[in-house]
Amino acid sequence: MNIQPKPPLSADLLARFAAIVGDKYAITDPRAQEAYLVEMRDLYRGHTPVVLRPGSVPEVAAILKLANETKTAIVPQAGNTGLVGGQIPHHNEIVLSLNRMTAIREIDPITNTITVEAGATLQRVRDAAAEADRLYPQLLPSEGSCTIGGNLSTNAGGTAALAHGVARSHALGLEVVLADGRVLHNLNKLKKDNTGYDLKNLFIGSEGTLGIITAAVLRLFPKPSEAQSAWIAVDDPTASLSLLVHMKSKLGESITSFELIGRGIIDMLFTKVPGHSNPLKEAHPWYVLMEVTGQGEAGSLAEPIASALESAAENGLVRDAVIASSGEQAKRLWRMREELPEAQKAAGGSIAHDVSVPLSRIAEFIARADAAIGAAYPVVRPCCFGHLGDGNLHYNPLCPAGWTYARFAAETANINRIVHDIVADLGGSISAEHGIGRLRFDENLRYKDPLEIELMASVKRALDPLNIMNPGRVVPV
Repeated sequence: MNIQPKPPLSADLLARFAAIVGDKYAITDPRAQEAYLVEMRDLYRGHTPVVLRPGSVPEVAAILKLANETKTAIVPQAGNTGLVGGQIPHHNEIVLSLNRMTAIREIDPITNTITVEAGATLQRVRDAAAEADRLYPQLLPSEGSCTIGGNLSTNAGGTAALAHGVARSHALGLEVVLADGRVLHNLNKLKKDNTGYDLKNLFIGSEGTLGIITAAVLRLFPKPSEAQSAWIAVDDPTASLSLLVHMKSKLGESITSFELIGRGIIDMLFTKVPGHSNPLKEAHPWYVLMEVTGQGEAGSLAEPIASALESAAENGLVRDAVIASSGEQAKRLWRMREELPEAQKAAGGSIAHDVSVPLSRIAEFIARADAAIGAAYPVVRPCCFGHLGDGNLHYNPLCPAGWTYARFAAETANINRIVHDIVADLGGSISAEHGIGRLRFDENLRYKDPLEIELMASVKRALDPLNIMNPGRVVPV
């Protein structure tokens, strides 16, 4: 990727941009800009002449209209929780932050929809839905800071994707400001609309390269009245997949989450991160964290899940298991999953991979990746966990004991090539839910079908001919 830094904005142009939002919401002080310029894993630090914080759609439109007229590059930003650097201004672009646009515009219990602005956090949307006795099903550890705009722009996944799908699955309609400042008003609530191209899906997952999502109509679901969580020990990934098939046959679509976690990272969690301990009496090679939800009376799922686990054990699929006996114990189980990134930090850091492969190839992928990494780097410690139900794994080899992270990070390109070559060979994707951003840009060009890249570039040129929208991300133009 060869994107040249943008020349400094003239004082006059900077003043014109600032006037759109008002001086209070045009941040030029480097210290005040810091929160917008540092990626949460500290992989990237950016620089910008100004952070603009519009408070309305007309202000967003005015910013983009002026940017288009003056060929000024814009980096849209929501909660700044992205993990691939797509929201950081690497070449002196203007940052356009949506963190003032947080309104819940409407909850419609008849159509089971909620209309929200892009800067609303995921937690706020989930809380608003719950107050209306509904569920917004996306669930991410960063729910208190990640926003709906960011979730849609990266097509975020999460632990409930098995039952409810990824961010794209939740959106019925969008409001989008285009690169030239025009506004696409497509906030419909329709489940059926066969009048042409589904334009909203161009913008979902486009990482702000085609336009800026300012609001969305999202699907809601009945709020579950019952939930059960279980921590399950299994021998290996093959057994975990057989267990998933077995549990689906017994419990059907009530399984909302099915997380696979390797012993290596769990041992790190238990020994390095305070507040955690093994829910089982003994250690096992692999674990599954499962959640089942439904609309029945409290406790009504306890017997079905226990019966399903018992029959799974009889079939040799389960070595041990514990079903959470209370809501608090269930929270403790899920806190283990949520704090696996802390365990990686405590272990000295990791080289992260957000990949997906067909379910039938998951066990093969893990075995081949472990063998290949082990052959190239015998001292590297394995680390794998992820959303087994949808084939999305976080394969994150840990820094060897005694190495500095800088020494380990120097091997990133080679380790990426080893892992991603296997993913590609198995018909998988090198980015399952985090997006491409800056981190995976060159790799995406290596692995993606050239015709797909060509078609995406054509769409980019059609909607953003001056390449002002998050340039250097997703696709080259």
